[in-house]
Amino acid sequence: MSSADFRQIAIRAESGKAERLFRATVSAFCSLTRPSRREIAQLEDLTLPLFADVSVESRRYVAAALSECEYAPAALVRRLCEEPVDVAAPLLIRSRALSDIDLIALIGRHGLPHARAIARRKDLNPTIAHLIRALEKPTLVSVRQPEANAKAVPESAEVVADSSQQVPGAAAEAARRRLRSMMRDAESGGATINPFAGANTYVKLRETALTGNAAFFQTALADALAIDFSTARSLIANQNYTSLLAALRALDLGEERAFLITAAVYPTEFSHPQAIRIFLDRYRLLHRDAALDRLRGWKAETLSKAIRNAGPIAANADVRKADSDNAAASPKARRV
Repeated sequence: MSSADFRQIAIRAESGKAERLFRATVSAFCSLTRPSRREIAQLEDLTLPLFADVSVESRRYVAAALSECEYAPAALVRRLCEEPVDVAAPLLIRSRALSDIDLIALIGRHGLPHARAIARRKDLNPTIAHLIRALEKPTLVSVRQPEANAKAVPESAEVVADSSQQVPGAAAEAARRRLRSMMRDAESGGATINPFAGANTYVKLRETALTGNAAFFQTALADALAIDFSTARSLIANQNYTSLLAALRALDLGEERAFLITAAVYPTEFSHPQAIRIFLDRYRLLHRDAALDRLRGWKAETLSKAIRNAGPIAANADVRKADSDNAAASPKARRV
């Protein structure tokens, strides 16, 4: 299908009839046996700006149509999956456009309703399936283990049971650990025990951002930029992502990678496609030399702090050096 075909659909649609254009373009796309990248991009360019203007019924119709489409546009699929589960369910259950990482992120953002739909996928990653079961029944794993070991070690089993009941969210935290382990295995083949040993800069930033623990990400960012922790922390303490955008541009990350990291750190900033487009435009327009200038400023600030903090240490070092010189000059030292 050419761009002229899409334009004809738009011309036939009456003015203001976003619903008709939204459905017609997706229907036409789904009829293509093997769409080109250009046609996929055209569909996204036509449908995403209309998303806010169409009804729930149209979104549900498009989600069902794309769920059977082998080459569904990923951006549109992900946008539909952010809808309530009664709209997103067909895609969550069948769409091949969703990777394991996409599924994990959707479960993290939308919880059990989306997780239950994802659990119905064929060939679902066993780790994700196990974690969904753990989320469904968070006490199942923590209670069965003490019961199974009650005869062998009754006292320790009782302690485990008590601790599992007294620490709310322990099962959820265990689930998050398994998710992170699964993502690390997918990246490194499970060959390393250290979560970030041997990982490149992007992987470290991505993994720590996905943990939801700000301190982990700030530490990884400080290492990547060669600045101190407090400066890295100040970069993401703002209400907007401007400083983080400059930091990622200085690291010369691709726009997709930069967006994934930024969305993980500032999830509320990207609630609609236009916000994503604004981010990409800003990232593309930010010249790397300008970002490197800002990085040099951060490094200068780090160096200034290091010099200020090193003052007392240097003084103490001089005292210790003088003491050692005096000791060397003593008779006992000369005898030695």
